[in-house]
Amino acid sequence: MQKTCPECGDKIIGRADKKYCSDACRNSANNKLNTDSKNLVRNTNNKLRKNYRILEKLNPDTKTKTTREKLVLAGFDFELFTSIYITKAGTTYYFVYDQGYLPLDGDFYALVKRK
Repeated sequence: MQKTCPECGDKIIGRADKKYCSDACRNSANNKLNTDSKNLVRNTNNKLRKNYRILEKLNPDTKTKTTREKLVLAGFDFELFTSIYITKAGTTYYFVYDQGYLPLDGDFYALVKRK
């Protein structure tokens, strides 16, 4: 029984359980299969990385204060964060990995870093 590659149609030579004729065809088929779902994940991860870099740049130490305007001008997206931490006092911190921010009065933000 002759098997053909589902990606290019060439004859498959080799192991009986081999599905594609080459690594290039296997990679091409997998890329086509995962393109739609991976775009969402890739775009979200890129935005999270951008948020992280902004927080890291504005908070080189472990604690500082900044304005909403500085964050917005740098391209920070307040809709994307990785976790929320609520203190016993009810204060809500938003974290992008280990970099966090706390909304304060008057469009100010406290920037913190988890140890």
